[in-house]
Amino acid sequence: MLDALQALMGPPKGMDVDFETPPGAPALAPADGISWQIFSNPIALFIGGVAAVLLELAEPSVRSGVWEHSGFRSDPATRLRRTGYAAMVTVYAPREEAERMIAHVVRAHDRVRGTTPGGKPYHANDPVLLDWVQATAIWGFAEAFHRYARRLTANEKSAAFREGEAAARLYGATGAPGDWAAWDALLAGTAPRLEDHAILAEFLDIMAGADILPAPLRPLQRLLIRAAVSLTPEPVRSLPSLEGRGLRFGEAGLVRMLGRAARLIPLANLPPAQARRRVAALPMPATGH
Repeated sequence: MLDALQALMGPPKGMDVDFETPPGAPALAPADGISWQIFSNPIALFIGGVAAVLLELAEPSVRSGVWEHSGFRSDPATRLRRTGYAAMVTVYAPREEAERMIAHVVRAHDRVRGTTPGGKPYHANDPVLLDWVQATAIWGFAEAFHRYARRLTANEKSAAFREGEAAARLYGATGAPGDWAAWDALLAGTAPRLEDHAILAEFLDIMAGADILPAPLRPLQRLLIRAAVSLTPEPVRSLPSLEGRGLRFGEAGLVRMLGRAARLIPLANLPPAQARRRVAALPMPATGH
């Protein structure tokens, strides 16, 4: 189990980031903030990430951009790991490293353009779409942590959004929510254009069968996917594609047990612990000439 969690949170090929240097370097998110707690929990990251994607795929323009221009269908395991690792970079990496990665993503997204099946043009760097993507990600991770790892106060939930504002602005999400009330307002305002689509069911089927956790742990993988469906807010949770795919009787308690246990597992060689060692270290003294 420990090896599986380390693999889930470890660097995908080509994305190895040094979280331990330079000594004392701050991150985009404050080291004493709630985000550093949330993103250290692999169970919450998995569940929250899947729930966020469900919300994104229910929005027609985001769905077209994600499904037509990403590797979810061909290599879902790598795509999920890259997305989760990028989120950890924005939280834990030295600020300059996070800024470089985000700038690279923004340049890549500038090429993601097209037209939805309904005839509406879309562009991945559209601020309205970016606001939704950034908001669903922060909501997903925070709500999964709240539901399955540790109850968060209302202030802590809002803090998760405030702590994500710096990264959101760098991505171009200039109107992303700054607190939980703003998230509720964005969800209510976006709800009328959220819709069912066969891609939602296809995504869940792909995730259930993908080589994300080792084969002996595949039942756990499917359990966490059901937890993500149950986490998803209305109106998406009641869409026909999600019907019957949530947690079964008694499973919520098992997921909570896993989420709480994950907080106690030592993951010394992964980004959260590496970043804590970096910020606790004294900066190197400047050398004079």
